[in-house]
Amino acid sequence: MIAHLNWPATAVFIGFFLLVSLLGFAAAHWKRGDLADLHEWGLGGRRFGPWVSWFLIGGDLYTAYTVIAVPSVVYAIGAYGFFALPYTILIYPLLYAAFPRLWAVAQRKNYLTAADYVLGRYGNKWLELAVAFTGVLATTPYIALQLVGMEKVIEALGFEGQGLASHLPLSIAFLILALYTSRSGLRAPAMIAFVKDTMIYIFVIAVIVIVPMKLGGYGAIFDAAGADFDKKVAASGGKLAAGLLLAPEQIMPFITLAIGSTFALLMYPHSMTAILSVRNGNTIRINAIALPAYSVMLGLIALMGYMAHAAGVHVTDPQDAVPHLILTIFPDWFVGFCFAAIAIGALVPAAIMSIGAANTFTRNIFKPFVNPGINPREETWLAKLMSLIIQVGALIFVLRASTRFALDLQLLGGIWMAQVFPAVVFGLFTRWFSGWALFAGWATGMGLGTWLAWTPNAWVPVHAVFGANFAVYNGVTAIVANILVASLLSAALPNRARDETRTEDYVDIPAGQPAA
Repeated sequence: MIAHLNWPATAVFIGFFLLVSLLGFAAAHWKRGDLADLHEWGLGGRRFGPWVSWFLIGGDLYTAYTVIAVPSVVYAIGAYGFFALPYTILIYPLLYAAFPRLWAVAQRKNYLTAADYVLGRYGNKWLELAVAFTGVLATTPYIALQLVGMEKVIEALGFEGQGLASHLPLSIAFLILALYTSRSGLRAPAMIAFVKDTMIYIFVIAVIVIVPMKLGGYGAIFDAAGADFDKKVAASGGKLAAGLLLAPEQIMPFITLAIGSTFALLMYPHSMTAILSVRNGNTIRINAIALPAYSVMLGLIALMGYMAHAAGVHVTDPQDAVPHLILTIFPDWFVGFCFAAIAIGALVPAAIMSIGAANTFTRNIFKPFVNPGINPREETWLAKLMSLIIQVGALIFVLRASTRFALDLQLLGGIWMAQVFPAVVFGLFTRWFSGWALFAGWATGMGLGTWLAWTPNAWVPVHAVFGANFAVYNGVTAIVANILVASLLSAALPNRARDETRTEDYVDIPAGQPAA
């Protein structure tokens, strides 16, 4: 089990992991509040300013699996993997324009989740349920993939085992995560995010400086990667599209995948949780301006897929490319540092994801449909329990289901989450849409997107239209159908539902002024 363990790297890895675990438990005493109150446990009391929220939101959106998955796609097929770069840029104008309005109305009306807002805006509990169900459904495999990213670096340290024993380190890490999440709530990932992001930046800067120095510069890296892609394409008889530049048939999938992913990312419960935890609307605007620094880092992380080719890394699973690149280039002590950065990069989003999904389940599924009389203390207790259950579900994904299946569900999750976009974002600017029409649009988009994506063998991201050389991301087709159905039915159906919000509820609350 430990015969081939890299002990110097493992010692550094464990040291940093213990440090952030201690921070997770200590976070319960940071920005003191009553952690038996769901606003305090689940949203940190809505007191995070620009500095804390920059780390928290960035740590939430740019995950450990991002560090593993984006370079793995670049390693496997080249330029197509860079789709993540434009889509993480497109989200920030949306964040700037729409989410200060959502924060303002959520603060005034005591909303904790997107589904809370949807119920208040449209007065339709089935639309509330649809938004909540979609969020919980899409989040569990997303947490599982954070654990997959952590497991990849644990394996690269040399830990071996058979059966369940092979997952022992991951299970221990999960137990620690579950304990400090239950104790400290959102304060835990907010505090750990400082350490996580600092480590990730050090790791990335070291890679982009030292790896080219050792491999003969970026020119040599691109030449080596290009030669490897040419060999792959030739070996496939031209069936595989891979290279340093996009193939013609990849251009429309690349564009539509970036656009469709933009609709989905900020709709996830964990994104909503991080955004609604801030101090005021202006904090969101500041972050919309400052967070693109993470997109710059993401572009540099993606380049590691090319670097792995130049370093002579040959792996059957592309997700192993980054860990093996680090093992090839760096001394053992720094390998431990880099692997710890990636593993800690899983803890922050996994904690926020489980909290966001737990808040959503408690507020918008259990309370209205199972026990409307639940009191605030019981509500918080149930959210803590659900956070644990969701984390257990994610761990079972890793232990029992194949990584391929978890990845399929997470990629489908992007299609699913995009379908709540009209109900949430359109409602911030207009009351014209009917709740029942939006529900019908959601059902149409969910069904169509899943049908287009699912095949007997594996999830497929795009479908051909207007001929085989013109393909579109399934999520874009699904959300277009969603909006079309919602618009037609809204024009036909009278909108009689009660809207508990007013126009002035969407206006910023001045600093220092309490919500009405």
